[in-house]
Amino acid sequence: LADYLALIASLPEDDLKLGEILVRIGALTEQELAQCLSQQSQNQPSEPLGKLAIEQHKLPPELVEASLAKQAQTRKNQRQHTFLRVSADKMDSLISQVGELVISAAGAEILSAKRDDPELREMLEGLHHQVELIRETALQLRMVEINETFNRFNRIVRETSSTLHKDIKLHVSGGDTELDKNLVSKLYDPLVHLVRNAIDHGIETPAEREAAGKQGQGALTLSAKHASGMIVIEVRDDGRGIDAQRIREKAINQGLISEQDELSEQDTYQLIFHPGFSTAQQVSDLSGRGVGLDSVKRDLEQLRGTIEIESTLGEGSCFRIKMPLTLAIIEGFLVGAGDQKYVIPVEWVDECIETPALEGGKNGAGYMELRGAPLPYIALSEVFDIAAADTDRRSMVVISDMDASVGIIVDVLHGETQSVIKPMGPMFEGIMGIAGSTILGSGEVALTLDVPDLIRLIKQRHRATRAA
Repeated sequence: LADYLALIASLPEDDLKLGEILVRIGALTEQELAQCLSQQSQNQPSEPLGKLAIEQHKLPPELVEASLAKQAQTRKNQRQHTFLRVSADKMDSLISQVGELVISAAGAEILSAKRDDPELREMLEGLHHQVELIRETALQLRMVEINETFNRFNRIVRETSSTLHKDIKLHVSGGDTELDKNLVSKLYDPLVHLVRNAIDHGIETPAEREAAGKQGQGALTLSAKHASGMIVIEVRDDGRGIDAQRIREKAINQGLISEQDELSEQDTYQLIFHPGFSTAQQVSDLSGRGVGLDSVKRDLEQLRGTIEIESTLGEGSCFRIKMPLTLAIIEGFLVGAGDQKYVIPVEWVDECIETPALEGGKNGAGYMELRGAPLPYIALSEVFDIAAADTDRRSMVVISDMDASVGIIVDVLHGETQSVIKPMGPMFEGIMGIAGSTILGSGEVALTLDVPDLIRLIKQRHRATRAA
């Protein structure tokens, strides 16, 4: 047996099947292997080859196990050899160059549209298809699994729950979900805030849970999944839930809203992300200082993400983050207002409709009825205080965020385009409604709209109008 094991260890790392390994070391003959394979094909369901070799030819089980281990190790080494380490700087440079290629290809398409040349148009269609493949492949290279980030929370949950004298079990799902490496690194801090908030504010102590008829051990779940071209990350707990009435009372006391303001449940929950807002009764190292959740929302908005809350009093809460899969190149919908062009990320667009004669004028704001429901709207030219184009025909782009839908009136619909997101620079950071800029194929600069910002702005204006 020792000689056989030594022969197995000395075999080259070829991709051999179990039977080939046993024949190579002389434990089975070719004829004996053929008999085992014939017997395996006749059995329904078929038995493992190693089991047949042990039963029919009295091979030691240790020999079969060593052969299987050699086979597994060889395949693992071969998989490792297929990976190539590339620095993050080189990957970022590649993505940047692909972005320039996308812009150049868009410029070529604009040029071909001006010339009535079928051959040129056909050639550019093929070029556009190849650029699309290169773009998708390049972005895929920068995708990593979020599992490594999720695994870091085992220690955080263990230490935080121990500090607060709570018994909490962390559950993780969807760890194999992939997203942009830059997003993964920037998501860690917001997730830490949400997890600690759930442990401190959400989940009760074992005694409180048992008094409420729950198990003494609390459950905290981190999950990730893809949905409609975006990544959805949830931090869910089975704790006490969020008291919307208490949040409203605190917000009124702090002057954030008035008693006459009518807020939806989701709008009420969003108040906890206001700077300095806290409902904690006592100040501790983890709560009551009014910091944390406002930075979570700010960090997510910089990543073009949103956060929504679901909660049932006494049963638990869920903080749901929605973000684009990548920060570099997006599918955009190009629109025009006045002499300016703007890009709306496609994942936020629900539909486009022709604008009827709307109350409030060409550049106003108001409500219209859409399939039996009121839809608040505003003209994009009014948002950015620019002169609208002199045209009688306008369109409305319906955009949605969480449970809210609003309409944006634009002068022109230019259609879908691939957009390379460029940062605005320190001077222009933080402008309401603007997430970045992009260069069009024509060389023009278009601003990329921050959809969550626009929705909040429209809702605020309509709320102020109702109050007036």
